[in-house]
Amino acid sequence: MAIEPVSLTAYDKDFDGFSKALGQAFERYGFAVIADHGLDPALLKGVDADTKAFFALPEAVKRRYHVSGGGGQRGYTPFGIETAKGHTQRDLKEFWHTGRTLPPGHPYETYMPANLWPSEVPGFHAHVGGLYEAMDALGKRVLRAIAHHLQIGDGFFDKPTELGNSILRLLHYPPIDADAPGVRAGAHEDINVITLLLGAEEAGLQLLDKDGQWLPIDAPPGAVVCNIGDMLQRLTNHVLPSTTHRVVNPPPERRGVSRYSMPFFLHFEPDYLIETLPGCITPDRPDRYREPITAHGFLEERLREIKLI
Repeated sequence: MAIEPVSLTAYDKDFDGFSKALGQAFERYGFAVIADHGLDPALLKGVDADTKAFFALPEAVKRRYHVSGGGGQRGYTPFGIETAKGHTQRDLKEFWHTGRTLPPGHPYETYMPANLWPSEVPGFHAHVGGLYEAMDALGKRVLRAIAHHLQIGDGFFDKPTELGNSILRLLHYPPIDADAPGVRAGAHEDINVITLLLGAEEAGLQLLDKDGQWLPIDAPPGAVVCNIGDMLQRLTNHVLPSTTHRVVNPPPERRGVSRYSMPFFLHFEPDYLIETLPGCITPDRPDRYREPITAHGFLEERLREIKLI
């Protein structure tokens, strides 16, 4: 299935048209494809090389960067730990998390630990840290378009995400045996506000359509796939749906090949209160969420469900 890409070049030329196209894709699929994203190709090449170099390190070296009891917030999470909500088989993946660097002594240090940087991979800090900043900026532009589409004021999300607890994940799905139990990523919805994904041109990512059919997401090379997370679904009372998606195992001829991708999970600030937008409540769409919840409270609830804490 090909979701019609929306070019980011239209953002400045025709913001209204860009917002409408993006919003319609989200309302229909919960997903959109963004072409011409403007991310620095040299930076992306550096991150790709550093990602492959890190995951090629010996297991014992990688595990030095695993924070026991840290909920996977920073550093390395070994293969076979994360489990999709409602599943028993663990996902066939390992990953690295980089988060926001806060000003010294900021109160959000309670929620956002310091980043780890593997000394074995020169350039990792500069490349991955740079991509975090670039994806954070891109995500905030997308949110302005979403706010415009929802007619809630273009700057609605600016403050709630200014120091959001956002995460850049470097994902490695190793080669797998034909009889491997489970799948690379079990069917799930994302926890956060929106997700921006690099690396979706490699086959395997599928979304569950409204008619119950699994549809492959065939993104053009270099595009960013963006999807709605549960926090935004809750805020909009399901006007923007958080669509179930998964990463299936490859066909036999590709089982010996690793798959890499880089999702950026954009979050609200920890103390932001997720409360249904009044404009998303109608007689035909009654409020599903009468009790508001903080972004951090929601995150902790979900991290327990996927066995990261």
